[in-house]
Amino acid sequence: MPETFPIRLSGVRRSFPALALFLTAALGGCSGGDFGRTRQDMRSDDMHRWLGAEATGSVGLKASQFQLTDNERQLRDLAYPLIEPPLSRPAWKSVWGDYQPLPSPWRQNVIFDRTAYGRALIDEPHRSHASRYSQLIGDVRDDITRFEQFYGGAIPVLELDRKRNATLAHISELSPRERADAAARMQENSLIVQWVQQCLERRVSSYRWALERLVLQAPDTMAADADRLISELAAQTANPPVTAKPVVERALTTRG
Repeated sequence: MPETFPIRLSGVRRSFPALALFLTAALGGCSGGDFGRTRQDMRSDDMHRWLGAEATGSVGLKASQFQLTDNERQLRDLAYPLIEPPLSRPAWKSVWGDYQPLPSPWRQNVIFDRTAYGRALIDEPHRSHASRYSQLIGDVRDDITRFEQFYGGAIPVLELDRKRNATLAHISELSPRERADAAARMQENSLIVQWVQQCLERRVSSYRWALERLVLQAPDTMAADADRLISELAAQTANPPVTAKPVVERALTTRG
């Protein structure tokens, strides 16, 4: 048996091996995944199914009871990283595996704060101003990659929905419930694409504000790379490869 060296914590005698075992179990049982990803035991195939229900519920529509297709599930999985605001999850939440549904933009009553990302970027401790530029450049570059992946998944979903809508009149013995669920699922998919589009517009606005403040406080040649990437993301956002038919017409406010 290894020799232990007792210490006193809050008046209670404990040993280093016991304390180490407790801390290991606590951290191992509650820690999140590496690189801020949600830990595996909190994941499931339909973990992002709530996106459709939240989108339709926020505009007074009912969610579909149909099971998700593979394409529809992938659409929701690809949408979430673009819907969650960048730098919105504190480091301790990533460590402890926090994951919560987000309200859709149609449910929010507050004006979008385009300064939130930039303030978080500037206020977070960094070794140098160059690391702040690197963070911004990395976030924008990641969004450009996600943009391509998301719309690559959205195109087949919306195309199949158009075919589904065209066949409704030709399906025999179609019940009112089946018709309602089919219509609801098409609305869900359309709203999710619109949701992502709004979030992309907001991200571009947030990134521009952050870059302006970085240039003001710590000018650097890295600003040119950041500006080029933000312009690329803005151009992609303004010209998406596919658009969803609006279910709700509502102007997007991108000024803080």
